[in-house]
Amino acid sequence: MGRNKLLRFKENEENFNVVQEGKPSFETIKGNWKEVQFKNNNPIVVELACGRGEFTVGLARENSEQNFIGVDIKGSRIWKGSKTAIAEDLQNVAFLRTQIEQLEKFFAPKEIHELWITFPDPRPRDGDEKKRLTSPRFLEMYKPMLDEGGIVHLKTDNTGLFEYTLELLNLREDITNLEHTFDFYQSSFQHEHFGIKTRYEKIFSDKGEKIKYLRFSFK
Repeated sequence: MGRNKLLRFKENEENFNVVQEGKPSFETIKGNWKEVQFKNNNPIVVELACGRGEFTVGLARENSEQNFIGVDIKGSRIWKGSKTAIAEDLQNVAFLRTQIEQLEKFFAPKEIHELWITFPDPRPRDGDEKKRLTSPRFLEMYKPMLDEGGIVHLKTDNTGLFEYTLELLNLREDITNLEHTFDFYQSSFQHEHFGIKTRYEKIFSDKGEKIKYLRFSFK
């Protein structure tokens, strides 16, 4: 392991805005994010597979009345978002280092107000459907964590994943307020995202890929 990674892991252990294995809060944070981590009662917004945290931190800059949590298993990635938030004194940002499959261990029922799935691995092989972050398995996991009227967002460049998700949502009877676009930057939705782009979104956009977006709630 490189020296830089070791230093980043060490800083993650010290940074107050990183919740990870080995810290006391890792075992007790479920149901207590507002009280323990943020010390306020503002709504919680979670980004899955947040990578370097560009989107999580960007949203936090624009919305001081909400709390934002980026989730990723890669400690060297969330280190960047953690350091940026600390440098800018953003008290409404935190990062959770864990596998997304373990999400329900860290969030109580109705604890999340919004959930963002930004440019996830599309897992195109049929055998990998269960690993897609919009598969039935994951949707059933997200559902109880969201509060009443809570919103799930998906942003992706991958047409296959986007069409798969749309078809799946349209077949379910517990989905409401479903809206979507196959060309995000030619839609009215773009103004709601404050121009924030992740590293991957910039790469795909520069290649001429149209960005797809949808949002929905559970009944």
